[in-house]
Amino acid sequence: MKSMATYDLMETARNTNEWLGASARALASYPVWGLVPHPLFKVMSAWGRITERSFARMVIKPDWGIRTIVGSDDRDHLVEIETLVSRPFGDLIHFRVLGRGPMPRRVLLVAPMSGHYSTLLRSTVVSLLPDCDVYVTDWVNARDIPVSAGKFDVEDYTLYLVDFMRHLGPDINVVAVCQPAPLTLAATAYLAGEDPAAQPRTLTLIGGPIDPDAAPTEVTDFGRRLTMGQLEHLAIQRVGFKYAGAGRLVYPGLLQLASFISMNLDRHSQAFSDQILRAAKGEASERDAHNRFYDEYLSVMDMTAEFYLSTVERVFKNREIATNSFTVAGKHVDIARITDVAVMTAEGTEDDISAPGQCRAALDLCTGLPEAKKLSHLEPGAGHYGIFAGKSWRKNIRPLVLNFIDRNGGNGKSARPTAGKTPIRAA
Repeated sequence: MKSMATYDLMETARNTNEWLGASARALASYPVWGLVPHPLFKVMSAWGRITERSFARMVIKPDWGIRTIVGSDDRDHLVEIETLVSRPFGDLIHFRVLGRGPMPRRVLLVAPMSGHYSTLLRSTVVSLLPDCDVYVTDWVNARDIPVSAGKFDVEDYTLYLVDFMRHLGPDINVVAVCQPAPLTLAATAYLAGEDPAAQPRTLTLIGGPIDPDAAPTEVTDFGRRLTMGQLEHLAIQRVGFKYAGAGRLVYPGLLQLASFISMNLDRHSQAFSDQILRAAKGEASERDAHNRFYDEYLSVMDMTAEFYLSTVERVFKNREIATNSFTVAGKHVDIARITDVAVMTAEGTEDDISAPGQCRAALDLCTGLPEAKKLSHLEPGAGHYGIFAGKSWRKNIRPLVLNFIDRNGGNGKSARPTAGKTPIRAA
């Protein structure tokens, strides 16, 4: 079948490299080489361990790894993950903190479906859990979804979000990170028109391409250079025989990973060279900074072809969200219908994925929303990852989001500065 051979060839290459790494590690670790005073064997063993681990991670879904949090009573509370809504292409999960009552703030984190698993937001979840009840959209790897489950495109994605918001109720505060920002805005507008009582209280959009043309980047330029036919020819393959989704058209995770790495090839090459030397010297560890980052970064998932292609065509090329012409099931989703949901945007000055201006465009589209319910923040020196998981998120953006929720979420809490934090200025 067309493209299945290519998909399986990529998996074969990955599997072969994992095997080569394991073989090199085993061969160079024989005790007899301890009699040979040469660093070659230590370097070979280190290369093997890192190569085996790296290529193995590419087909493993990371664990959330959130076991406990410290509560307001200064005690450790166990955290359990429960599935509230289970759907073929994604679940709604809840991080339930045992021994703790309901929190005034309830937050739905809409995770990206852009190559990585929802666990990319692990540190975001950890930072919010002490102060909020946290819910997350947990998307399923398309290679594991049988063809019989049907299609999944941007309209289906939007309706999934609508159903999740309805399930959680109108006292939820939605935070969308990166890729889902435009579709989360559309889902909120859909509810404003079809079911106003189910709208969330607040909507926070972080580093998302609401209007890709507001500040072009390499990502948006790539989408404009290629026709849809070229993109489909280059990026789309059928899942191979190894997985439950055999035959499904997807944008493979391994192909996406190659694209991610090529954007910063020198930096990644240097990072792995340095790690091999550290491992050879005995300075590397199981959970050091390199492994923590790359265990997540290298774990990739396939996207359905229809979702990827419709995102490029409708969000980036046709700018249906930016021009307020997006439709779902034949119905126009009018963003101007949002009149009660407070909307905040957060961007980083150094974001090279969704450059400053792309996300803030959401506020201009909310023409029916009073200015008092709008807020934008531009974080100096922050890159794409930093605005939702790095130092900028922890020190500045997270406190600002919580204060925004308190002011507009109707949970009885008043806005207040966070002790020990640098004052925050909205841009």
